[in-house]
Amino acid sequence: MKQNHHLRAQPFFIYIFLCIGLSVHAQQKITPASIKDKMQWFADAKLGIFIHAGIYSVDGIDESWSFYNKKISYANYMKQLNGFTLKNYNPAAWAELIQESGAKYAVITTKHHDGVAMYDTKMNQLSSVKATPAKKDMIQPFFEELRKRNIKTGAYYSLIDWSHQDYPGFIKDSSRYQVKNDYERWNQFRHFFQGQIKEISNQFNPDLWWFDGDWEHSAEEWESEKIRNIILAKNPKAIINGRLQGYGDYATPEQNFPVTRPKDNWWELCMTTNDNWGFHHDNNWKTPYEVITIFVDAVANGGNLLLDMGPMEDGSIPKEQISVLKELGAWNKKNGEAIFNTIGGIPQGHYYGPSTLSKDSTSLYLFVHGKNNGQIMLKGLTNQIKDITLLGSSIKPTHKIVGKISWSNVPGLVYINVPEAALDKYITVIKLTFDNPVKLYSGQGGL
Repeated sequence: MKQNHHLRAQPFFIYIFLCIGLSVHAQQKITPASIKDKMQWFADAKLGIFIHAGIYSVDGIDESWSFYNKKISYANYMKQLNGFTLKNYNPAAWAELIQESGAKYAVITTKHHDGVAMYDTKMNQLSSVKATPAKKDMIQPFFEELRKRNIKTGAYYSLIDWSHQDYPGFIKDSSRYQVKNDYERWNQFRHFFQGQIKEISNQFNPDLWWFDGDWEHSAEEWESEKIRNIILAKNPKAIINGRLQGYGDYATPEQNFPVTRPKDNWWELCMTTNDNWGFHHDNNWKTPYEVITIFVDAVANGGNLLLDMGPMEDGSIPKEQISVLKELGAWNKKNGEAIFNTIGGIPQGHYYGPSTLSKDSTSLYLFVHGKNNGQIMLKGLTNQIKDITLLGSSIKPTHKIVGKISWSNVPGLVYINVPEAALDKYITVIKLTFDNPVKLYSGQGGL
């Protein structure tokens, strides 16, 4: 990942997040029609869990960026190899927690920018198996546990490798060479990293690939199309994120939520549970309410949430992250009908809050934040309401149509009363059922 102050910009974010260091994805080379079928599970999944596991958890410092930005020397950063034990690593417990959260997929770091692989790579000696006291491959047992629970598997892989002697970049103000001046050396690095991609593909066969670091080189230099072909030759249904210089399948905005609905067919907001990806001495934890509201907004805008957790060097998960995932899971168990297998909701302005729709658009779900009891308003609904219920509650809300004139096609305003006794402690969900797909009026009124 980029550091939080080096946020990845998407085209629909440019006008919001103009700052030094932002980069825009290369023009998309993959047509939505060509990948529509394989993307369906991703569109339905809504929630994934991101796992940043690596040696940076030993000292609790910025993953890779701490030495790149010279907060710590490279030598001292790499000393963390000696403290990476995974002595309490329990992939079954991880998978159980992820399942409890309601997530349908999980993505784990196979190698971050520091070059330390979390599996037994044969391309060099820098791995959790060969270079740390853990002597463990993290990936295979974790993927096995996910698959037992029908959770899709995702592999994060950093294209850049600041430790590799043949990679041009090293630290912020220092590089080993320029690609244009030594293309043979660059080819040696391409052989290395593409070899690791083949290893991951052949050994683990991920359902999803989550690339990072593409901003440092062009599609031609990375051979992005070749990388895509390597992956799809093994698994034609594999999904690839948007950080492959135009050869990915979906967009991946980082940390910041779009103000308006993205135009991408598929997108995913990746978000930390505190302010850092890996384990860090950082207690600015997001509350369950904050995480759930971010999650709901992403889904209402047609996207997914990839929520991060950063395990400690021994493989245990911080209790604050466990709490958030359990609370999110309890809320999903109660309200999941409005989240999973739905589509993005009605346009802003018709309802002052997030919403989703059933796939046939005959059910509309309205999300009411916090302790907002009393009346809420829905504008421009031309459908006759067949039924209104509150998810997870036997209490029936009442409603009233205001301002409907018999001789006019302009619909009235729908006021729905939300009883205080039925409020969810985080977000309450109102379900409206219609005989026909939802139809909205957006005119100016009058004759």
